[in-house]
Amino acid sequence: MNVTIDKNSGYCFGVEFAIQMAEDEMEHCEELYCLGDIVHNSMEVKRLYNKGLRIIDRDQLKELRDCKVLIRAHGEPPETYKLALENNIELIDASCPVVLKLQNRVKHAFDSGKAEDAQVVIYGQVGHAEVIGLTGQTGDEAIIVTTEADLDKIDFTRPVTLFSQTTKSTKGFYHIKGLIEERLQQANRDSTQPAFNANDSICRQVSNREPQLARFATEHDVIVFVSGKKSSNGKALYSVCKQHNPNSYFVENEEELEPEWFTGAGSVGICGATSTPMWLMEQVSRGISALEGAQV
Repeated sequence: MNVTIDKNSGYCFGVEFAIQMAEDEMEHCEELYCLGDIVHNSMEVKRLYNKGLRIIDRDQLKELRDCKVLIRAHGEPPETYKLALENNIELIDASCPVVLKLQNRVKHAFDSGKAEDAQVVIYGQVGHAEVIGLTGQTGDEAIIVTTEADLDKIDFTRPVTLFSQTTKSTKGFYHIKGLIEERLQQANRDSTQPAFNANDSICRQVSNREPQLARFATEHDVIVFVSGKKSSNGKALYSVCKQHNPNSYFVENEEELEPEWFTGAGSVGICGATSTPMWLMEQVSRGISALEGAQV
């Protein structure tokens, strides 16, 4: 059985940058706090914990003083920076440059749209760290839509500026965009249609993986997709694999592998999310080889 790891899988630039910053900083201090999981992968979080990275939530951040806190790639709302200043917290800012640029675009759209009573709409996941940072640029006035039902939150008689969480599905974004256009037309049949400005703000390093994974999934009998269960990007990319190869399986680590998945398989492809470390995919590869050896 031939086992191949997808060379295009693994960390995106933003996650790789954040983890490198954390490891560099921990060489000079015994303990470093991180606001939320540095990456949506429990195995990597555990590895970094053993090096001294301590995960905290926003309530715990309020109690900290005179220490260092890492801001992960997802970015943070303005309130986090304000609190850090008040509590003499040194921020190690590892926000992804793509996310920072999007935060600035969202803030500009919100500020410039006030005169026209425009609405900022974000296609994303409620409670996701990146979305919290984006809505923070609007004083939490941005409307978050995840499903078609969420479109009822929008006033279609007012202008709409649409953005996307950087790790969402391209297909999903354009589906939502089309639905908003339809609803605007329906709501303004007898009047001038308000402005609609749609911004495809999905990270290209993420969106390019969809066609790459589609090809990879068809090249193998079985696909093992490795990702943390919290990863929004992981869920989206796994669905691409499943769509193109029904023999696709989602695992967090090698302990979740099932021997029957590989019965009669000549080739197995291993791939993962932008939050999946290469070392973990290699570990899963060794786990598959061990299962094959046990079956012989």
